[in-house]
Amino acid sequence: MNIALVTGSAGLIGSESVAFFSEKFDLVIGVDNNLRQYFFGADGSTDWNRDRLKDSYTNYRHYKADIRKVEELEPIFKEYGTDIKLIVHAAAQPSHDWAAREPFTDFTVNANGTLNMLEMNRQHCPEAVFIFTSTNKVYGDNPNYLPLVETETRWEIDESHPYFANGIDEHMSIDHTKHSLFGASKVAADILVQEYGRYFGMKTAVFRGGCLTGPNHSGAQLHGFLSYLMKCAITGNHYTIFGYKGKQVRDNIHSHDLVNMFWHFYQNPRPGEVYNAGGGRHANCSMLEARILCEEISGNKMNFSYSDTNRIGDHIWYVSDLSKFKSHYPDWNWEYDLRQTLVQMHDSMVKRLQVQI
Repeated sequence: MNIALVTGSAGLIGSESVAFFSEKFDLVIGVDNNLRQYFFGADGSTDWNRDRLKDSYTNYRHYKADIRKVEELEPIFKEYGTDIKLIVHAAAQPSHDWAAREPFTDFTVNANGTLNMLEMNRQHCPEAVFIFTSTNKVYGDNPNYLPLVETETRWEIDESHPYFANGIDEHMSIDHTKHSLFGASKVAADILVQEYGRYFGMKTAVFRGGCLTGPNHSGAQLHGFLSYLMKCAITGNHYTIFGYKGKQVRDNIHSHDLVNMFWHFYQNPRPGEVYNAGGGRHANCSMLEARILCEEISGNKMNFSYSDTNRIGDHIWYVSDLSKFKSHYPDWNWEYDLRQTLVQMHDSMVKRLQVQI
């Protein structure tokens, strides 16, 4: 039997992985205890998505296990053993704001939880491919020291800089910079995943995501800005834009496109690799530009305000360079642009919220 195991399976990337791999594996095992509701309250709950997965995929099996507890993970790995061919580790505490509230929780979920998963992989299914969803926050504030130019709607990198054409590559330093505690815990996990590939020869890969988005995101104020922005556009709830005049730029990748990157890697793994993974020059926007798009798509004027205080660890301009991944896997490409993604998010959210537009 061929099995894919997905942590954070009711979250955005986890649920997309379940849907994608349910057609390619005999069984998909999901591990998710809905800590996201603890992090972000009712807005962040993924129970609805867990139930959707159970109803939609007959070869999906859900476990409400805590990745911080080996005693809850080990029985799962012992039961399925070497039948596990792929592990997608997408469970995380994802907010740099929230991490400062409970550093122990943040670190044990992001760093210790990743170590637990790697050890379960090594002890019970060492030939399985291990894919880790890291973050561009591992680069800390280093992107903010690039030569940036303010335009009418966004910050942009100077045209003379090597990063202008394609964005930031994997050689940017992750050292000597402020990360936020979230960024630091993800750095620890990121390096662990690389080390298990390089030291033990395991088939591990790190994908440093830009803004990951899609229709199944449980967006909340502290995480999932496009999803939460669209939710506020639909409901009329107030949205606060923090710092940088709302001109900070993010690249955005649809969850399907990211999981398709995982699939390409799985078919030809390169142990210990690191890839930047985002919308690149194909799909990026400033907060201001995203708000305007959400208003156009929803047909509603947003209820929003600016705060002069930026979030600690926030990037002013970040666009991922995917050249390395595309050189290794030339058959991969994006399938969704920004507008397509936002329209899909809008339609899904209207249905989910039962809002009449």
